[in-house]
Amino acid sequence: MAETLLQTKGLCKRFGALQVCRNLDLNITSGELHALIGPNGAGKTTAMNLITGLLTPDSGVLFFNGRDITNISVHKRALLGLARAFQVTSLFNDFSVRENLMLAVQAQQRTGFRFWTNATRDRKLMTSADEYVERMGLTERATVLAGALSHGERRQLEMGMALATKPAMLLLDEPMAGLGPGGTLKLCELIEELKGEVTILLVEHDTQAVFALADRISVLVQGEVVATDSPQLIKQNSLVQEAYLGGS
Repeated sequence: MAETLLQTKGLCKRFGALQVCRNLDLNITSGELHALIGPNGAGKTTAMNLITGLLTPDSGVLFFNGRDITNISVHKRALLGLARAFQVTSLFNDFSVRENLMLAVQAQQRTGFRFWTNATRDRKLMTSADEYVERMGLTERATVLAGALSHGERRQLEMGMALATKPAMLLLDEPMAGLGPGGTLKLCELIEELKGEVTILLVEHDTQAVFALADRISVLVQGEVVATDSPQLIKQNSLVQEAYLGGS
């Protein structure tokens, strides 16, 4: 039986009079691709922010790999193995694709004061970065500035940077947002390749992609998980159909 990697118990978050998350319970097992879906305003991004530490819950607890991380900072969670690719890409636009990935590799290696040396002379660093360049399908764009990439290529690069930190768990916040059919297909292929290699929590509005990729799906309605099951059983769930999938 797979071990639990991330668990939330009774997470609640309120903004003034608005309660965005209420008694949020998630149980994500090691190696799975777990999708979190729900209608607009259901609290998905707030849930992701609570998990990564950008927000502090009003009540409830979070456990990661058996450790209570409820009050641990964002950067300490990252060092423990939580990596997030955001809904809005966050890259170094004046650096090339390769240089962005070199920075991510350096962050994982925790190289300290080696910033005094010329990184382009570090053959091992260059080799490691180029492995992610190739894996993300960006070999022909390696020397292009990140600011000149297409939206889909920026998504690929951001995912590569997250992976370069060698996380135990990767959180993907609407990675298909703004992509055309070709970009969505490419990103789905990349995510499919990662299944089993790294645990993934996916928040995504593209239900076709979600049901094709996910091992299990949790459905969030008004800040609370109303169902968690396999894609096939989630499709058949009458409550889910009514609340999210448009069923009668």
